[in-house]
Amino acid sequence: MKKITIYTGPMCSFCDAAKRLLTRNNAPYNEIDISSVAGAMDEMIKKANGKRTIPQIFFDDQHIGGYDEVRALEKENKLLELLK
Repeated sequence: MKKITIYTGPMCSFCDAAKRLLTRNNAPYNEIDISSVAGAMDEMIKKANGKRTIPQIFFDDQHIGGYDEVRALEKENKLLELLK
């Protein structure tokens, strides 16, 4: 299974929804809270090609996007295949 990294922030309902979705699909993830990890926001923006919104989700080094993109993959039954 690919390594999942999710950049999150405090009081972010989309972040919470993305984490629930990953947990529901038995996809363990590493969470980086951009409000409490020094340099995390700059790192996220660089890796996400300038995107500043949270969450930003990566499978290995592949940028997937935010909650909407991961939810669309789940609805299309493509999420688990992409995680292999």
